[in-house]
Amino acid sequence: MAIYTITTRKDFEEKVLQNQKVVLVDFWASWCPPCVAMTPHLYAASKELDDTVDIVKINIEDTPENEENRQIAAEQDVQSIPNMPIFIDGKEAQRLIGFTPKPQLIEILTNLSKARQ
Repeated sequence: MAIYTITTRKDFEEKVLQNQKVVLVDFWASWCPPCVAMTPHLYAASKELDDTVDIVKINIEDTPENEENRQIAAEQDVQSIPNMPIFIDGKEAQRLIGFTPKPQLIEILTNLSKARQ
């Protein structure tokens, strides 16, 4: 599993919509305590899962450099954070909203990976 930070629509299309793996997209901001708390769980999950899952982090803080990220978030119907849609073959398969502990995160991603195979 790889963790990517993306900042452009082109990155989103390549890393999420065109990806052949299960992809968890983490819409987050540094001012959001549950988002910050999710980060170590995402990294821990990435170490436990094999090459069938990627994680993409998208910062939606209100800064000029994140404008494109906020547009992507709006298109993906992100109304609160942390918000983590999970994509399979470019289509949303499931969405996690709020803090999700590592064991639950691993279980969900493992099940989606198995269902995809």
